[in-house]
Amino acid sequence: MEIDAYISLGSNIGDRELNLLRAVAEIGKLPESRVTALSSFYETSPVGNVEQDSFYNAVIRLTTRLEPRKLLMSLLTIESDTFKRTRTIHQGPRRMDLDILIYGNFKINEDDLIVPHPRLSERRFALQPLCEIAGDVVHPLIGKSMSELLANLKSDETVVKL
Repeated sequence: MEIDAYISLGSNIGDRELNLLRAVAEIGKLPESRVTALSSFYETSPVGNVEQDSFYNAVIRLTTRLEPRKLLMSLLTIESDTFKRTRTIHQGPRRMDLDILIYGNFKINEDDLIVPHPRLSERRFALQPLCEIAGDVVHPLIGKSMSELLANLKSDETVVKL
């Protein structure tokens, strides 16, 4: 069965725009999957307490037959193999960060896989591009659309469409 999964992409090291484009291309190569929507790119302020450069962020819709865990493993492989990501500083700088925001109406809460993303409703850098391509999608746990969540979000994040 095909599922629509929404994946966030973020980069703040190197050529951020090229990194996002390359990530879209790599995700597009996943078996039994196709990229069916891509948001605009946004320049966003970093979240957390680590001093670092701003990010470029986007969201894609991936129509896939991959199970959630297989999709997660594939995304982590892209991060490490294509972008040489090593996880040394929590919320630190990275060439590429790929997160599953939504996977159909699934609710998953495992040690290393939580869907919907646990902080989706708090992050403008994810909600704004997600709303551009899927504003009517309902958060499986909260029961509100992404557009409603964005409209009610109180955040000091800077998010600028490029």
